[in-house]
Amino acid sequence: MRALLYLLAVSLWAFAFPASAENVTQPFMNVGSVTVPPAGWTNFCERNPEECVPQVSHPHKMAMTRNNWRTLEEVNWWINDSLTPVSDMVHWGVVEHWDLPTDGKGDCEDFALLKRKILLNYGWPIEALLITVVRDLKGDGHAVLTVSTTMGDFVLDNRRSSILYWFQTGYTFVKRQSQSDLLVWERLDGNSKPAAVAAAEAK
Repeated sequence: MRALLYLLAVSLWAFAFPASAENVTQPFMNVGSVTVPPAGWTNFCERNPEECVPQVSHPHKMAMTRNNWRTLEEVNWWINDSLTPVSDMVHWGVVEHWDLPTDGKGDCEDFALLKRKILLNYGWPIEALLITVVRDLKGDGHAVLTVSTTMGDFVLDNRRSSILYWFQTGYTFVKRQSQSDLLVWERLDGNSKPAAVAAAEAK
């Protein structure tokens, strides 16, 4: 059944190709001042320094082609379907622990870290794959992978199979890695939607 669903998802990928950035109100997030990195990220980098070294020769935004979009959809669907969601307390016995889910289970940031690693193996630039902290629809902390492309910033989320522009998620964006230095984190504007979109929906 999973194989059938996978083939169906792959067959439909072309119809989900996003609109061009020119047709989107605010395709890119507003990045602000430097802020404190999540403790889980700092600890992850101390244990896995090879995962946190920026490759400054690469472009900051990945070219969004149909093949690249297909890769994003396949990686997002595959990781979401393959891993078992489990909290850090259940998994590790601690409140917060970021790690690559080598045992097939993890929580939101572990999903994001693995998607990042797989996309790196596909040749995507590390500066375009940014771990991002948000507040979800309930106001709880959550982590996703932001993919910065020439068509805008897209979100790969373990809670949904579809890939959305950042402002389509309904999340409040708190902070993410800096594209110029992966060990530095920057504040985001905190809004889940551009002001023009929010105003239009309020009418």
